[in-house]
Amino acid sequence: MYSPLVKNIAFPLHEKLLKRPTIQYVNELEKSQWFNRTDVELLQRQKLNQLLQLAIEHCPWHKQRILAAQLDLSSDKLLTLDDLTRIPTMSKQDAQIHGEEMTWTGVPGGAYSYTTGGSSGTPLNFHFGKWRQASDAAGRIRARRWWGVDLGDKEVYLWGAPVELDKTDKIKQIRDGIMNQVLLNAFDMSAATMQAYLQTIRKYQPKCLYGYASSLALLAKFAQNSGQSINIPSLKVVFTTGEPLYPDQRKLIQETFQVPVANEFGSRDIGFTAHETPSGQMLLMSESHILEILDNNAQPVQAGETGEAVITGLCSEAQPFIRYRTGDMIKKTDETCQAGRGLHVLGEVIGRSTDFIIKQDGTILHALAVIYVLRAIKGVESFKIIQHSKNELEVQLVPNALWQEEDQQKIIAQLQQRMGNINININKVHSIPPEKSGKHRYVVSHVAVDF
Repeated sequence: MYSPLVKNIAFPLHEKLLKRPTIQYVNELEKSQWFNRTDVELLQRQKLNQLLQLAIEHCPWHKQRILAAQLDLSSDKLLTLDDLTRIPTMSKQDAQIHGEEMTWTGVPGGAYSYTTGGSSGTPLNFHFGKWRQASDAAGRIRARRWWGVDLGDKEVYLWGAPVELDKTDKIKQIRDGIMNQVLLNAFDMSAATMQAYLQTIRKYQPKCLYGYASSLALLAKFAQNSGQSINIPSLKVVFTTGEPLYPDQRKLIQETFQVPVANEFGSRDIGFTAHETPSGQMLLMSESHILEILDNNAQPVQAGETGEAVITGLCSEAQPFIRYRTGDMIKKTDETCQAGRGLHVLGEVIGRSTDFIIKQDGTILHALAVIYVLRAIKGVESFKIIQHSKNELEVQLVPNALWQEEDQQKIIAQLQQRMGNINININKVHSIPPEKSGKHRYVVSHVAVDF
């Protein structure tokens, strides 16, 4: 009986107090997902016009680019999605260097600062507002309902972003308890903690698990290697996020927890973007994003071809992301939703799963535990972390105009705080070449995971 109280009272009250229009937006999404494709794209065009008008009025850097594209926003005629392509693409470097010129600090509800690194290894400080927050939450609520999981159902998060973990105080624990959520630290994956995590999950009997693909796969592998039988009758689905989900990981998680695995696609900077359906299709949150898949010459790829995901965030009014090069590689498809929704379908999300970092005592750290150190340094353009042994870590970094010499000691101190008293070599380089796949492998560990 407690779940309906969360769904109908606790969560709506929580969002109302924070002045986020989440409930309003999820109600709109429940209806708009059944629009035909033409009407979905009409809705995108309406939101695009509004976003560009806001950008012209409040964001000087975007204003210059939009006006140079000679787009007519003064008439009642909506821009087409082809019109959008007249605006040049933007990169993470653009958002980092010109962030102040593209941020609307007076956005209704306030602009909130955040730092992310993403899979490319390029740090980024950016701002988001109430509508971006509502878009993420509402999109995730709708997607989970596709799987029979709703607000108030018991959830276990295997998560590790320092922002979340730093806030895990008494107030946060109380809030999680009220919302029927339990947070487990994905940055601490030693044998002892993984054993404790499995016991917590069995006792709590959640309806879904949610976490990094590699961390959930590691937990599943630990359960198998230690010969443990997983008995969670309440569990309906495992949601993975943060990294590409590879077939062997999906198989391992599914076999261990004996439920389907559904992948989520998104990032901190662009937000919740797409989610897998029970039929195995990845559906774009089309009401909040316009997705282009482009080749190296910034031209659209054909169905069956792979290109870079370039996204326009239609709810990113605090700091607009307009034709934003995400660095994620996606295979284009012309499929339509098998359940009849008008939302766009994504093909395979191509990429490399995160390596694990092994501490001197054998503790297994999620790679993001060290990535977060680099991503918080504004003077770092891009980076690659290489673990040669348990006692030696190499950091290759490309400094930008914001680099300060004291940043080097700051990086070493924070990495040693997480890794122990190990040798850390900082190598400043002019560029870091991508892998053959086109992706930047931002963490490479030559230390084998040993249970």
